[in-house]
Order: sequence, then C-alpha cells, then structure tokens
Amino acid sequence: MGQENWKFDTRKVRAGYDPKEHNNAVSVPIYQSTAFELGDTERALRLFSFSEASPIYSRLANPTVAVLEQRAASLEGAAGAVATGSGMAAVSYALLNAAGKGGRILASPRLYGGSFDSFQKIYPDFGIGVDLVEDADDPASYEKAIRPETRAIFVESISNPNSAVTDLEAVAKVAHAHGIPLIVDNTLATPYLLRPFDFGADVVVYSATKALTGHGNVIAGLVLESGKFNWANGKFPQFETPLYFLRDVQGNLRSIEQVFPEFPFTGRIRAIYLNYLGAALGPFDAYLVLLGLETLSERVDKQVANTDKIIRYLEGRKDGVSWVKHPHAAGSPYRKLADRYLPKGAGSVLTFGFKGTAEQSDRFLNSVKLFSYHPNIGDARSLIINSPKTTHGELTPEQQRNAGLAPESIRLSIGLEDADDLTADLDQAFQKALS
Repeated sequence: MGQENWKFDTRKVRAGYDPKEHNNAVSVPIYQSTAFELGDTERALRLFSFSEASPIYSRLANPTVAVLEQRAASLEGAAGAVATGSGMAAVSYALLNAAGKGGRILASPRLYGGSFDSFQKIYPDFGIGVDLVEDADDPASYEKAIRPETRAIFVESISNPNSAVTDLEAVAKVAHAHGIPLIVDNTLATPYLLRPFDFGADVVVYSATKALTGHGNVIAGLVLESGKFNWANGKFPQFETPLYFLRDVQGNLRSIEQVFPEFPFTGRIRAIYLNYLGAALGPFDAYLVLLGLETLSERVDKQVANTDKIIRYLEGRKDGVSWVKHPHAAGSPYRKLADRYLPKGAGSVLTFGFKGTAEQSDRFLNSVKLFSYHPNIGDARSLIINSPKTTHGELTPEQQRNAGLAPESIRLSIGLEDADDLTADLDQAFQKALS
C-alpha cells in the first residue's frame, strides 16, 4: 500500500520519512549541522542552480526540517510546504510573498492581535496596504472591499479568540473571481479538524507552536500551498520575472514559476524570504514538532471533548458568566458552519464574558490553580488569559469592538486534564472572586 492511500493517523506518524534513507533510524534523526558537503564542483553547480534538491545550508533546507515539511504537506494535502522559525514568520512571509511590490491584502478583522498589529507596524514600510472587511461573516463584504491592487484575502478558519468560523468556500469563490488567492490561518483547527484546501483555499499558514505541536515547548511555523492557484495570471510578476540567481547550469535566467512549477509559492518563500530574512526553523525544533504531530488526533479529540464539557459548565453557571462564545455554545451563529467544515469538533479555544467588576475579574484570574495564566493556546495544559488586555492588547478599543472582542472577555484554551478537575478549578475561582 502506497503512502497516497494512507489515512490521517498513519500519515501523522509515518509520512515524509523512509528509515532506509537515514541509516535505518526508527525515529527521525536530528541533523544538527550548519552546512552539508557539496561533493564536487559539478554537484555544487547543480545544487546552486536548483537542479538538484539536496540540503546545502540549514537556513534554506535541513533533512530533519524536510521531514516535517513533507509530513505536514501530506496531512494537509499540499503540493509544497516550508517551515519557519515562528507562526508570525509564516504569516509575514505568506502575505509579503502574495502582495509583492505595492500590493494590498484584504483581511478579516477577526485575527490574532499580533497579526492585526503587524498590518500597521510592518507592511506599510514595505509599501503594502491592508484593508479590513466590514462584516467578516458576509461574503459580499469581501467582494465590496476588493481593490484593483488587492493581491490576496487573509482569514482565520477559526478565529482567535472567539472561535468564529469563516465560510471558506464562499470567500474562496470571491477571491478566485478576482484572480487572487485565499490565504487561511488554520492554527486553531489543525489539519485534523479541517483541511482548508478541500474548500478552495490556496495557501495555509500555521503557528505550529500551538495545537499542531501541542506541548508548549517549541516556537515554529508552516506555510503550505495547494499547487492549484495560477500565479502566472498576470497579477503576480514576482513569480514570472526571470532572476539571475535562478539561472540554470547553462547560465539561462529563469523565473520562480520555471524553477518551482509544482509549488511556486513556497518555492519563492524558501528561495527569497527564508534565504534573506532568515527566520529558519532549527532541526531540534523540527524534531519536537514531529513528536507532537504523532499524537495530534488523540490530543485534539480529548481537547474537543473537554471543551464541550467546559462550555456546558459555563452555560450552567448562575453567576459570574454573562455569555459563552464557541461554535458549540448554545445559540452560536457558527454552529451550521462548524457542522459543515468541522464535523469532528470546532477546536479547544473559547471565550466567556466575566460578569463582575474589573477587580473581581482579576481576582478570578489570580485564583485559578490548574489553569495556567499565559498567552499560548493549543497546549496539553489548560490555559486562561484576559485577551483584551494581553494577547489583543495592541488593538484599540474600536478595533477590539470590530473584532467582536468585549472588554470582559476571558479566553480559555482547554487541555488534556480531567474535565471534572478543570470545572472544579473554575468553580473555586468563581467563588473566591465573587464572594
């Protein structure tokens, strides 16, 4: 049986790795090497002309990192993948790559605070503009906001922190009607719960720091492409322009499209952004991500089950909770979209409104014992944070309102502990805060 027939759980453990190619090592080796022997001048010419795909220098490619990229591509159904040193690097490289010189990105206002704030602090310096849709739930709002210079639409499949679900097929249809790609941050869902390429996305990015790895011990990112988008449609000259450093062994200049015909988007990120901006993922960090991937489905299933129990607990409280936001919460406007796109579960991140004073909210946060108070998500441990003052503190009050983030919001990322212990911890914290 070939790898193309493997199911998800086999791929997460086996894909992208053949022990015979690595001294028969059962576990993926950590290639802790800065550089790799070129062999001879003829082979060096092939390597530096992109005629042979083997590692030269670990900033560009490393065997351990390559296994991670290939395994992630297999799980996602991607044509190409490139690993980066962080999730923010993955987002930045993807958006810069699509926008090119003077382009614009159309984005949902419901994004991680760091992504949102980078739109104001980073992209204008590169001559790139960012526009926000008025209503992220309405595909017509995306259509209305597209300009002639728009080069991509960027959304989160499940938003951070309120877990709003994007209608990917509808937004992809808008993007493709204008000859531009849909870029999806799929961090909260992971490819186990959702594969955006199945619904029309063209590029997927991850903070592999989060649920993809799941143990709070590594910073990493991934960019993947479907291989189906036409980057030579006239809107993206950065993929079609011949470049001197891409010349072949005969010295002929070639374009990104010519050198990387099956995966031009990630090929360009590797050849230019990873090469020159340098946010490379180290081999040991790649090894840690690979370890996390091996238990992805088991972890996420347990976290989804725990999350549903926590939602029911919060909804049943008579005091301390004014609302709960998650696609599985009662009355959620995203339940139908979640049933369609996320039949195995809508992730393990939720928010609730703390009903009380600001002082009582602080007392509640300072009283939890099992929940860890810090800004990560997707960890094996359950986490808690007051997002408006921390993870999304860069946003102005108006921007927080536009993102649907109320001042009383508290975000939970549910881990692998026993759900009864988690509810007991929340219960004692509510009692201390409200007494």
